[in-house]
Amino acid sequence: MDAVSDHHIDGKQIAAQLRANIASEVSELKDVTGEVPGLAIILVGDDPASRVYVANKHRQTVETGMKSLEFRLSEQTTQAELVALIERLNEDHSVHGILVQLPLPAQTEAEAVINAIAVEKDVDGFHVLNAGRLATGLASLVPCTPLGTVMLLKDRLGDLSGLHAVVVGRSNIVGKPLSQLLLAENCTVTVAHSHSRNLPDICRSADILVAAVGRPELIRGDWIKPGAVVIDVGINRLSDRDGVRLVGDVATSEAGHAAAITPVPGGVGPMTIACLLSNTLQAFRRSLAPAAS
Repeated sequence: MDAVSDHHIDGKQIAAQLRANIASEVSELKDVTGEVPGLAIILVGDDPASRVYVANKHRQTVETGMKSLEFRLSEQTTQAELVALIERLNEDHSVHGILVQLPLPAQTEAEAVINAIAVEKDVDGFHVLNAGRLATGLASLVPCTPLGTVMLLKDRLGDLSGLHAVVVGRSNIVGKPLSQLLLAENCTVTVAHSHSRNLPDICRSADILVAAVGRPELIRGDWIKPGAVVIDVGINRLSDRDGVRLVGDVATSEAGHAAAITPVPGGVGPMTIACLLSNTLQAFRRSLAPAAS
């Protein structure tokens, strides 16, 4: 492996291996039970980026041998109609995971919709009960991007115990759950955000630096400690004379002194969908033996 590729953490390759492992287990479980995990994906409206995400999730679900159910609803769908669909899927024993693609139209309240999903089918890990279980160290379905981030870190570093992890961003989707997962790995965790003072100095103290703020190339090269491992969760679209390009929250061209960094795209993104499939498999296994979960 050359120096450049070794510097990059290949999320595509690690995600492909995870999907292969999932497909193998799905096949084995089908032989034993005659059933396969079922994932229901709900898309409200016609947001172009959301359409692409949903199509990728559907394709990879099918490729791993699972059943994928797609529900495409109009932009005018009311919250009551959406919750009614979720409640029907909650009662459907062939559905083990339910995902509502975000963002939702203005007339719907995302939190209420997410919390309408049965907690055992909440494969995005956003339900308030799953968030609480994660925060208190109990078994839960974990948000996919943080889960994938920790997998990438452990693949590169092995044991994370004692390392100082700085998470820049405190969202419920990435920053907060990721900090809980890193604490569970015995990291020392600092969560930084828009009100943090001396953010560059905080970042320079990190053995593990995770950027999840949605601000293009916010993290500059001189914010990164030599030898740190950097996970760039951001994906931002910038327009210039050459057209639209995707960049992360880290100025990657300045980060050559990091021990390793995830590229954008091709880093965390592929892991997010692979972890969604892993969560769906986990939910299926628990449905087979609820007393053991």
